[in-house]
Amino acid sequence: MERRSFIRQAGIAGVLAAGTAPAIVHAQTNLRWRLTSAFPKSLDTIYGASDTFARKVKEMTGGKFEISVHANGELVPMPGLVDAVQNGTVEMGHTAPYYYFGKNDAFALGCAVPFGLNSRQMTAWSYDGNGLKLMREFYSGYGFTSFPMGNTGAQMGGWYRKEIKTVADMKGLKFRVGGFAGKVTSRLGTVSQNIPGGEIYQALEKGTIDAAEWVGPYDDQKLGFNKVAPIYHYPGWWEGGPQLDLYVNQKAFDGLSGEYKAIIESAAAYAHTEMQAKYDARNPAALKQLVANKTRLVAFPKPVLDAAFKEAMDLYSEISAANPAFKKIYDDYSNFRRESNLWFRFTEARFDAFMQTAKL
Repeated sequence: MERRSFIRQAGIAGVLAAGTAPAIVHAQTNLRWRLTSAFPKSLDTIYGASDTFARKVKEMTGGKFEISVHANGELVPMPGLVDAVQNGTVEMGHTAPYYYFGKNDAFALGCAVPFGLNSRQMTAWSYDGNGLKLMREFYSGYGFTSFPMGNTGAQMGGWYRKEIKTVADMKGLKFRVGGFAGKVTSRLGTVSQNIPGGEIYQALEKGTIDAAEWVGPYDDQKLGFNKVAPIYHYPGWWEGGPQLDLYVNQKAFDGLSGEYKAIIESAAAYAHTEMQAKYDARNPAALKQLVANKTRLVAFPKPVLDAAFKEAMDLYSEISAANPAFKKIYDDYSNFRRESNLWFRFTEARFDAFMQTAKL
């Protein structure tokens, strides 16, 4: 069979499975790939990064390289995204790496861990530190490579029926908390649950859970959490700068020309910057609207933060002792965090603290 006809009839997934992708992909002038997102279309900022990425790839290739974007569940449900990219069911996936800590806790370090890096520090560790190198080395064991593609910035601490005043208030709290963070909140006594975003409102409304965190004002307002839980705690100490990743099947990526590889990298970097910009631009207005609708903003008490910090550091020590992959990445991550925080203490932190109290 003529090779172009074979591509059209079998599809890229079949070609990858056959192990013949690199030679055939190189021979193709026009490419059609699929990208599965871990998010619903209703969340235009976080899902939208995939649309932005696909649009930029198409623009930079003059329409020769088209990527169709599919929301969570259209092709693959979020829990199966890593497996789908790994086995070539789809060529690409856009997700929060910490969703897959069940496979290995090291996945969380590619996104966010409690009391980890903020968004700027995460970008710095990835691009100019050892972050990308270490995470790609880890991901190679799953058959894909990665590119940073988005960050929400520091998140809020979630919606609660009752105010958290002491550490004791965390005990028995039925708390929807995403990803790796539940490992720490559970050590504080919560009954942690990882409920998909589309099911959180109903669980809060029915009282199945007592509290839930998602992202921040812009996304949370869309999901209506303020209607069923009046207290909005801050900050989300478990997500100081959660980075999203674009996962690309390694065989498919290796089969691209150098030009197409560079275009994927550039388009992902553009989407990475745009997502953070959208959140920073849209969260302020959404927060004002929430407060106008009687949302109560309440800071977590320092004793709660102190207790959570201790539990998080103890957890990382325990995981490092048992998981060589986690230890290798976390040792570098924590060293970078320490040095970066030393610098930020004299610049961003001091400047921001002054600006928050200045009368503008």
